[in-house]
Amino acid sequence: MSKYYNPQRTRNLFDPSSKKPYKISRADIELFLKCPRCFYFHKRLGTPTPPTYPYTLNSAVDKLLKREYDIFRRLRLPHPNMTYHGIKCIPFAHKDLEIWRDPLRGGIRYLHAPTNLEIRGAIDDVWIDANDELHVVDFKSTARKGDVNIEADWQISFRRQLEIYQWIFRRNGFRVSDKAYIVYANADTSRTAFESKLEFDVCIIPYKGSDSWIEDVIVRLHECLLSPDLPPPGRDCDYCAYFDRRTLHEKNVRRSPVAKSSDRNSTLN
Repeated sequence: MSKYYNPQRTRNLFDPSSKKPYKISRADIELFLKCPRCFYFHKRLGTPTPPTYPYTLNSAVDKLLKREYDIFRRLRLPHPNMTYHGIKCIPFAHKDLEIWRDPLRGGIRYLHAPTNLEIRGAIDDVWIDANDELHVVDFKSTARKGDVNIEADWQISFRRQLEIYQWIFRRNGFRVSDKAYIVYANADTSRTAFESKLEFDVCIIPYKGSDSWIEDVIVRLHECLLSPDLPPPGRDCDYCAYFDRRTLHEKNVRRSPVAKSSDRNSTLN
């Protein structure tokens, strides 16, 4: 195995007999919705799906956007892009903002008492309007031709992300608007040369969220964790489809002596 992946973890696994609150991130909820089996392997059995490579360019855009909006937070003024899009808000100032943004410190959290699950999420930003309602904000970046949007089927995770954050903020006692925003930075690839820089078109996309589905999903997620039985795979899970097909091939294709030796060494290690 590579140094970037541990296929068998022993820490932070769900224990049905434990009375301690168990931490569930926004990404964990998304994994459960996509594939209950992969979720179970990860949180109950300690075998997560292999990680993707980090999106370092996207992370850099996120970091710079946060710094930029923080300037206007300190000034208590709307960002010019907010004004351009007719958004009557300013960046919300709160003593816990940096905690809410930091997944290593737990982000913003809420203990769901019926399941004893601590639901967590790390936000990018939050804005406040004249009615003292909060608007959840997420930063995204891409490089595609034409206008960007969040309407594609594969972008359902973007929409659910905003709704989960809305739900957590509401459970923490904040007045939260259904209207959330995505600040979307789209790199311009039509330029004739790179010249050591990327230029972005930045738009703000409103989204009216509904968190009515979240309570039921948390309960079902908890039932999945409690069960001694392996749940079914997600219908569109590529990891499970690959594993099933590979398992079939391994049953039907004769292994070479080298492969058998390699299998024995892997078992010993």
